[in-house]
Amino acid sequence: MTSSTTRTRPLLVTLVDDYDVVLMGLAHLFDEYRDRILISEIDANATLDDEIDIVLYDSFAQPESDQQELAGLVANPRARKVVVYTWNFHPDLVAGALGQGVHGYLSKTLSARELVEALEAVHAGEKVVSEPSPRASRSPSLDWPGKAEGITDRESEILALITQGKSNAEVATLTYLSPNTVKSYIRSVYRKIGAASRTQAVLWGVAHGFTPDHHRIDHWLGGP
Repeated sequence: MTSSTTRTRPLLVTLVDDYDVVLMGLAHLFDEYRDRILISEIDANATLDDEIDIVLYDSFAQPESDQQELAGLVANPRARKVVVYTWNFHPDLVAGALGQGVHGYLSKTLSARELVEALEAVHAGEKVVSEPSPRASRSPSLDWPGKAEGITDRESEILALITQGKSNAEVATLTYLSPNTVKSYIRSVYRKIGAASRTQAVLWGVAHGFTPDHHRIDHWLGGP
């Protein structure tokens, strides 16, 4: 993997996801690399007028089996490159994203340095796909709803999808997990938040930041 050696300014990167807490954690991952990576904005309601070097699409609680959002981001003329940032390397997801024209498919197991190098390689013209690997510890900078309550990042994604009104079967389809695995995650979440029913879990999720703000993604897809 190589990176550009003639660039005279940091790469301008926009982070795209529906959860500000997730993006704030990801932004902090670049704190030591501000001479190489400049995050364009975090506020979901900010206007995005600049032409962006790379749009980094964080897959947290997004419909990963639905490629329409990726196609919309790739088609946006203000985004020079689009990169997916994810833990899920199911072959169908990787192939689907690449088929939509994304320029990179990067793992959340990458260190900050590795992520910066991968983004620089994408900007230099390479198509970068991380090697699938067993899930590893995340950087302490990364964040997600429910982290303070001891909910893991994957459990958080499952609860976020449930809070959006998805059934177990829909969650399994969207995440490429088996129904039994989804049920196992849900049972674990219930224990951690003290929920005895799905309704209680959803109400807890709404009260603790699991409701998405679609403004950022909608804006990039041509919405208000």
